[in-house]
Amino acid sequence: MTDTDTWSPTTFVRNGDVELAYDRFGERGGVPLLLMMGLAISRFWWPDGLCRALADQGFDVIRYDQRDTGASTRFSDTVQRGYWRMLFGPGAYTAEDLADDAVAVLDAVGWDRAVMFGHSLGGIVAQRVALRHPDRVLGLVSCDAPPSDAVGYRALRYVRFGLVARNATKRYPAGREGDIAASLAIAKGMASRANPCDEAAARERIERGLEAGPRDMAGIGRQLHARWQGPRLREIQAPTLVLQGEDDPLIRTSAARDVARAIRGAKLVILDGIGHDLPPVVWPTIAEETRRLVGSRTT
Repeated sequence: MTDTDTWSPTTFVRNGDVELAYDRFGERGGVPLLLMMGLAISRFWWPDGLCRALADQGFDVIRYDQRDTGASTRFSDTVQRGYWRMLFGPGAYTAEDLADDAVAVLDAVGWDRAVMFGHSLGGIVAQRVALRHPDRVLGLVSCDAPPSDAVGYRALRYVRFGLVARNATKRYPAGREGDIAASLAIAKGMASRANPCDEAAARERIERGLEAGPRDMAGIGRQLHARWQGPRLREIQAPTLVLQGEDDPLIRTSAARDVARAIRGAKLVILDGIGHDLPPVVWPTIAEETRRLVGSRTT
């Protein structure tokens, strides 16, 4: 570790009535890169080692908590309204709002454009930023994410429900230790057999972002319920890298193949032996492929 392997203090930026928490890794300068994590998962789930690898490739790395996640604004709307209404009724916000949040972070730090790097649900949001704000996107990295225009029942064919079912049936006690146990079970479940979860590292990340972990079912429902009315995936023009864990227990490989097929010129990289997570063995590949995506471009 060096003295540049640190995150800045948490900073907040507003998008309308929503406050978004973000921080910045190491030294300033380099190619702007914005990280967005998955469903109900705080920014602390991005491994510091991966961020160091990206910084070593010349990226200026910022991560942020999406609305209803981490330290960003939480909404009071509840999903306890029945599944039918949750699927077809009005939501607390739209998918366009989620995309606009990312641009609000860019504005706050003075970036005209950035590489959008999203994992899982964050990958869907990153795709939508590239569609809604193409002039703000230097490149797109979609990792372990379904196509953003596959919504509702059409999106279900990309999901492996074994992990979802196992987590849905487990019960944990209320309080801090229960929250940690629930989050750690998710982290372990997302890993592959070839590259199992480093429980000590996962627990450290979980404890940093414990104020809003994956047990926030209302927040999960609101994020899933954010409807997209924008352009189709095939309209993305940004240089695109599609990453997919070969042994992902949550998202099928067909999701990544369909994303890469829809976007002209997209590069698909299947990560051997990797699950729905970002273990150390794959950090160099991810960083190198992301750097290759944008070449020498800096703005």
